Amino acid sequence: MPLFKKRTAGKPGEWFYCLEHGTVEEGPECPAKDRFGPYASREEAQHAMDTARERNLQWENDPRWHDAQTPDADGDR
Repeated sequence: MPLFKKRTAGKPGEWFYCLEHGTVEEGPECPAKDRFGPYASREEAQHAMDTARERNLQWENDPRWHDAQTPDADGDR
């Protein structure tokens, strides 16, 4: 008996964006490695790539995530 059951059908109202196919799907149809979500609506899932781009840009420009460079053992940066 498996410890975890493989979920084959999604819940109604759960939306995902499939990275492999570039499509929006209700309930997970594609493997988890190929999708973003779940999202609360189809519209949110349609904008998944825009949301990811915005979050990446915020992260890249957030000074809390960039440590100041420190010299290494040779005194170089």
